[in-house]
Amino acid sequence: MGYLKQKYQDEVAPQLQKEFKYDNIMQTPRLQKIVVNIGLGEALTNAKAIDSAVRDLTTITGQKPVVTKARKSIATFKVREGQPIGAKVTLRGDRMWSFLERLVGTALPRVRDFRGVATDAFDGRGNYTLGLSEQLIWPEIPYDSVDKVRGMEITIVTSARNDEQARRMLQLMGMPFARRDGR
Repeated sequence: MGYLKQKYQDEVAPQLQKEFKYDNIMQTPRLQKIVVNIGLGEALTNAKAIDSAVRDLTTITGQKPVVTKARKSIATFKVREGQPIGAKVTLRGDRMWSFLERLVGTALPRVRDFRGVATDAFDGRGNYTLGLSEQLIWPEIPYDSVDKVRGMEITIVTSARNDEQARRMLQLMGMPFARRDGR
């Protein structure tokens, strides 16, 4: 069992139960899934971009991504319905815990001028979305193999009822939130 999953069971869940005065441990918020998404506007002109993004996501997450296609045509963006425009992976179980452990412990500290992640990126239902500007912060991605720097979006889906509970859970698990005063 991974370090973070063990920490959640031994420390975080009992702490949350005490803080929010839950009667039962099963009421405490928990992670449900993590979705990692790369949007590729450049795929319209560069067909190899999809292959490259799929390769990077597979390397980072250890799971083969699904290629996302446009749902409808948008003439101003030169997008046709059914055209591949991105790749995404949904992680659950041990892969999810392992990914979060690597995100918090290895990848985020490698971001240039890192001062913490935004505290206001919650959606109102306890889910947190984090945008990364480059895939090079992951140590698994060799610098020489990158054809173009691509950003990604990581959504952490929790069972929390509100943002406050989800924020506290992620904070206890080591998510490096930025301080409110901006330092």
